[in-house]
Amino acid sequence: MNIVVCVKYVPDATGDRHFADDLTVDRDDVDGLLSELDEYAVEQALQIAEEADDAEVTVLTVGPEDAKDALRKALSMGADKAVHVEDDDLHGTDVMGTSLVLAKAIEKTGYDLVISGMASTDGAMGVLPALLAERLGVPQVTLLSEIRVEDGLVKGRRDGDAASERLEAPLPAVVSVTDQSGEARYPSFKGIMAAKKKPVESWDLSDLGIEAEEVGLEGARTAVDSAAARPARTAGIVVTDEGVGGKQLAEFLSARKFV
Repeated sequence: MNIVVCVKYVPDATGDRHFADDLTVDRDDVDGLLSELDEYAVEQALQIAEEADDAEVTVLTVGPEDAKDALRKALSMGADKAVHVEDDDLHGTDVMGTSLVLAKAIEKTGYDLVISGMASTDGAMGVLPALLAERLGVPQVTLLSEIRVEDGLVKGRRDGDAASERLEAPLPAVVSVTDQSGEARYPSFKGIMAAKKKPVESWDLSDLGIEAEEVGLEGARTAVDSAAARPARTAGIVVTDEGVGGKQLAEFLSARKFV
């Protein structure tokens, strides 16, 4: 069984993130890392592979040169090989273009099951799995907190606010998993060393038969029209409780229509 895990190299959420002059996310001035939500997808892929008689896990990403760091993290967790799609013409690609590139790469690698996280921690759109399934022409089973594969079916549980659903779909299929699916394993020293020897293929748009006009800022179907820096944090109001602190707090909340 061929399992492909889509992962993303994202800016560190604790860093000073901002837009570049062309209103795309500036990824040069902030450290990046493997999206935390994608680590859950890698973990579930590895667990499925461990239960299968013959399975291979490929991690796939689209991004700049530094995105290889995300692939190495996934390989050190236990994935077998990686594919990196890198091309200067990909700059500014939106989710529609990204889904096209990933779908072409997935078709090129071959797959039985595609797994992703529930969303990226930078874009946070959460629609990529559905777009992938549409482009690949296969079923989608998304937002799973539990997943397994048996008898040619992928099965899982989706938890809602008031109820849980049991879902299944025939392979090949696309699934996404939530952060409730199980804690991702921490790479061991042995895994980190082994990752250095695992194959990482590099493809560009020509390898996938995609024209530059289909992706990037030119091919994007969404755009940021304007952006403004978040206002600086102002000093708070300190309430000294001398017997009327509760009243002062209530007045503060009431004036701002919080109560």
